[in-house]
Amino acid sequence: MDLDLRKVRYFTAVAEQLHFGRAAGRLHITQPVLSRQIRALEKDLDAPLFERDSHGVTLTPAGRQLLDDARQLLAAADATRRRVRRAARGPRRLVVGFRAGVVVTPVLRAFGAAHPDVAVHARRVEWDDQERLILDGTVDLAYVRRPIHERGLTLLPLFTEDRVAMLPARHRLAGKRDLALADLAGERWLRCADPLRDDVPIRTVEEKFECVAAGTGITLVPASVAEQYSRPDIAHVPVRDAEPDQVFLAWAASHRSPLITEFARTARERA
Repeated sequence: MDLDLRKVRYFTAVAEQLHFGRAAGRLHITQPVLSRQIRALEKDLDAPLFERDSHGVTLTPAGRQLLDDARQLLAAADATRRRVRRAARGPRRLVVGFRAGVVVTPVLRAFGAAHPDVAVHARRVEWDDQERLILDGTVDLAYVRRPIHERGLTLLPLFTEDRVAMLPARHRLAGKRDLALADLAGERWLRCADPLRDDVPIRTVEEKFECVAAGTGITLVPASVAEQYSRPDIAHVPVRDAEPDQVFLAWAASHRSPLITEFARTARERA
């Protein structure tokens, strides 16, 4: 029996909420209807997906496995829908994502000159949504930086760049020509990828700048970011033994398009 994507969407809502009532509200359906759909999915898969008791709802091992696969499955389905609708609209279009500091204009111009019939657009992506926007079809491909969740993606290494410490302008190390990581021992670092429970999440470079300028903490950024976003209340000092930042071009592994192949070739030549 084919897997019903509607039931998978219902399952994902319950798995993320771990509450049938809240999931039903999110899906704009009644709870009895949702319960029947989940039971039907369990029957289709011949596997229990949830444990239900007086303490609430938890995922079974089969449910955890389905949740891992469901997110990518649904993202792929959404991406397919976007691409089909885009093709039906007529003129070809390519949406290219990019991270802060990465200049994509020369590649977009070169690609546009070679493909005048293709409308090329650039869209900013952030560290916490770069993979999702590729996999769900919001962008066709993107310039991304590590850390990267590689599942479902094809990655093309393009270039590396040095990283610099971002410090308040009045910091004791702000006037140094360069630093080693050991010089920064004991400093308070901004926690972006793994914030503590009471931390305010930091998503963008601009938010990092505000935190550094306020003395909340310090961080490392690629040199290109420091060059593009300089401001007088923040100092940038090269860190000679910091691991270089690597930039990749990424696209969905399932998305086989001549336009993506041609853009990747152009990007590699211009890297």
